[in-house]
Amino acid sequence: MIVDMPDTDTGEVTKRLVQLRESNGVITMGRVLTLVVCTLDSSEAEDAIAAANDASREHPCRVVVLARGDREAATRLDAQIRVGGDAGAAEVIVLRLQGELISHESSVVIPFLLPDTPVVAWWPRGAPEFPSRDSVGRLATRRITDATFAADPQSAIKKRLASYASGDTDLAWSRITYWRALLAAAIDEPPHEPVASVIISGLREEPALDILAGWCAARLGCPVVRRTGPLRVELHRPSVSISLERPQTGRTATLARTGDPDQRIALARRETNECLAEELRRLDPDEIYAEALAGIEKVTYE
Repeated sequence: MIVDMPDTDTGEVTKRLVQLRESNGVITMGRVLTLVVCTLDSSEAEDAIAAANDASREHPCRVVVLARGDREAATRLDAQIRVGGDAGAAEVIVLRLQGELISHESSVVIPFLLPDTPVVAWWPRGAPEFPSRDSVGRLATRRITDATFAADPQSAIKKRLASYASGDTDLAWSRITYWRALLAAAIDEPPHEPVASVIISGLREEPALDILAGWCAARLGCPVVRRTGPLRVELHRPSVSISLERPQTGRTATLARTGDPDQRIALARRETNECLAEELRRLDPDEIYAEALAGIEKVTYE
């Protein structure tokens, strides 16, 4: 069910939510968190809603979408409520802001936060320079950005360390979860020699590789080189070399080790909804992510 409420206010939207709950049996008591999605415009909002709906099947939640319109237009709030099949396992409230309201996002959001549940803020694009200081970010216990869609992704992920606060994370980090797991498992196999060097190559505009390089530098304590080229990670030990590579748009990777047959592994690029669902599983500070950000400063770029 989709209910449109043009030119309204937060009070009217709240009343309509109560009416829907009473007349249609819409349940909010089972929601485990409030996800606030801060989008740049209405066109971007639909992609974000689709990803949030998919993630909500694992994490039933209330999704509040802030779609920022024209800052110079007359002040106006257009709302839309989505429940049932149109909202996955979530309850979606889309708030399209115009004019002066854009400068008061947190005030618009507060009436829709579920009581006694965590608040997660997500910026699919256009994240603030300091998420924890943003008016919406200050309401959240967890703040999710995505450097992948920044104007300069590599520069964006490098700046995350300067703005880092407990509770911050980036979807570029969850895009390499399976890569990190495979590399860690490969390192744990004999011979148990220290890793002498690491080479990571791929597209320059793929920030997931920059934070992967930072993770390797932080955890392995060895020289790490980041290059532009085919998608590939090489780990060099004194007697053994390990490589993990995949075509840029492929779904299957090859894990090679000196003296062993190559292994073919399913390793498709993770979609935004998968990464978002993973980040919603943990609401505590991600200390390893913070270490990986710090490790980027130790990476050599070629």
